[in-house]
Amino acid sequence: MSRRILVTSALPYANGQIHIGHLVEYIQTDIWVRFMRMQGHEVYYVGADDTHGTPVMLRAEKEGITPKQLIDRVWLEHKRDFDSFGISFDNYYSTDSDENRVLSEQIYLALQAEGLIEARDIEQAYDPVKEMFLPDRFIKGECPKCGAKDQYGDSCEVCGSTYLPTELINPYSVVSGATPVRKTSTHYFFKLSDPRCEQFLRRWVAGLAQPEAANKMKEWLGNGDEADGGSTLADWDISRDAPYFGFEIPGAPGKYFYVWLDAPVGYYASFKNLCEQKGLNFEEWVKPGTNTEQFHFIGKDILYFHTLFWPAMLEFSGHRTPTNVFAHGFLTVDGQKMSKSRGTFITAQSFIDSGLNPEWLRYYIGAKLNSTMEDIDLNLDDFVARVNSDLVGKYVNIASRAAGFLLKRFEGRISPAAMSLPLLVELRAAAPQIASLFEAREYGKALRHVMELADTVNGYVDTVKPWDLAKDPANAAALHEACSVCLEAFRLLTLYLKPVLPGTAEAVERFLNIAPLTWLDVASPLSEAHPVAAYKHLMTRVEGKQIEAMLAANRDSLQAAPPAAAADAKGKAAAAARTAAVPAADVGDGFISIDDFAKIDLRIARIVDCQPVVGSDKLLQLTLDVGEEKTRNVFSGIKSAYAPEQLVGKLTVMVANLAPRKMKFGLSEGMVLAASAKDEKAEPGIYILEPNSGAKPGMRVK
Repeated sequence: MSRRILVTSALPYANGQIHIGHLVEYIQTDIWVRFMRMQGHEVYYVGADDTHGTPVMLRAEKEGITPKQLIDRVWLEHKRDFDSFGISFDNYYSTDSDENRVLSEQIYLALQAEGLIEARDIEQAYDPVKEMFLPDRFIKGECPKCGAKDQYGDSCEVCGSTYLPTELINPYSVVSGATPVRKTSTHYFFKLSDPRCEQFLRRWVAGLAQPEAANKMKEWLGNGDEADGGSTLADWDISRDAPYFGFEIPGAPGKYFYVWLDAPVGYYASFKNLCEQKGLNFEEWVKPGTNTEQFHFIGKDILYFHTLFWPAMLEFSGHRTPTNVFAHGFLTVDGQKMSKSRGTFITAQSFIDSGLNPEWLRYYIGAKLNSTMEDIDLNLDDFVARVNSDLVGKYVNIASRAAGFLLKRFEGRISPAAMSLPLLVELRAAAPQIASLFEAREYGKALRHVMELADTVNGYVDTVKPWDLAKDPANAAALHEACSVCLEAFRLLTLYLKPVLPGTAEAVERFLNIAPLTWLDVASPLSEAHPVAAYKHLMTRVEGKQIEAMLAANRDSLQAAPPAAAADAKGKAAAAARTAAVPAADVGDGFISIDDFAKIDLRIARIVDCQPVVGSDKLLQLTLDVGEEKTRNVFSGIKSAYAPEQLVGKLTVMVANLAPRKMKFGLSEGMVLAASAKDEKAEPGIYILEPNSGAKPGMRVK
């Protein structure tokens, strides 16, 4: 039965370039969308630039242009990059649109009518010169820990400490240089803590496909027991004060929708614009009770917005709620976070400019992806080896080994009798399993299966040896059969790879002289009525010099400073000034100075998930909420003392500024503290530190 499906990816912010970390999400979404289209479903994939907020406003001012001019320019750059990588949006729009303004106002007014909007006075940092309230990242000053100058209002780039903007020494506004003052302003809140929201979200979470996402939501929701604190949901500040680039809130002059309110509404705005272009009934797709489906692909760092705020906004404003939200993990390059200094902060455009085929990256990322939220790594050596082995050595090689003989000896026409041979029956029988894996977003498993089939086909070619058969005219029938089997096998492999390699598949369709492949074409073999065209090379090998050119293009001219050193000349000068002004303490053997201790950033963390590490007798894998936008992954050698379920929900203390460590089992992003006896053999036992229950994730331990 044909399904009606609306699909979105998260909206990229209109204040920067598209990089390969972004592309993980768009490639994941596009593969799924293309596969579902091949199934014959009615699928619309929409996106938009996320355009509103203070950073866009200030960047435009700095460049001497209007915000509208900035976002129009960035839109063209983003659309260029998405087109280069074959991201098949049916509509790519902007959140700064009339459709989005109208829909945002309608949703807000509907929530207000439900009693879910509340005005409150709050105190914030304010720039008296620029006459604007300041986000944390727009306040700088001296680090309260190490004294380094010009540090942001939330963290120090020299010593790694985190803190509140009010703790900065000699703070100043990044915008004007003025000293911020505290000022009260009326803000508007979406009452997510309302029991109706909590009850709805408890029902809605049951439908989430990913256990990790469902568990995270349950942690946010709490257990609902008032004696144990009840729901942990907090109300959401949805307003910002002028000056602000965005939509003004109805009935609240000088107040604007916070970007995170109108950004997800931008999904609907882009689709509404598409509906107007195509004559579709927008209301049919977005109202409750519809037979349509709605899927959001996002990064796990914005799960909070898409599984709490967004569905609650939709539910209580009279709209249908998402069928599901699919979250993916982050991308590392060669096992580390992307870095400008190492050239591994790779932009989409630099990949193209270096002569690299975008379908190489589509395949490599696809081969790494699964249905979970685990992080994936782009290992550049493995990238070269896998693409050259799988796509060139196994897949494309099949066509190149048979096409010439078929064209030269048999006018490009296949042998109908060969279409029912056992090898081809085996390849066709694999279609349901591969389809099931694609729909479940288990792309890595699907592509492994396809490459196993390619190995089988190459084994057949090596056995029948068309090049030897071609030496003797008496072998003409056997040669015709062998070449026909090869090309039909190549067609089937192309069909299975088409969601991942759409450009290559299109070239194969021209070569084989066939209509665009759909999944139903598994059972429709090549016909002798349609001779194949002359074979042209479909794909080249990755060259090491292309990788180096890409890295060189992205490498910053300034080398990254080691973590313990000052980040730049300013940091070094600040450190020297501190040394001169504050004499070092007389520290004896076995002691450290207060400055040494200040380097350690201890934070309260909540253990939101805990899993045993397969293959390790000592390690547990902890997922920690440290009060940041995303959780931390930490491996801890406490398996002998705790069962995983004993730890979930507990508070503990972690070292938050420990350098991430690449381990056999993954990346560890900190260390939890535990106590044990000096002689562990004589007095066994490990005890993680558990703070008072009043502590909250992210609080500093000092």
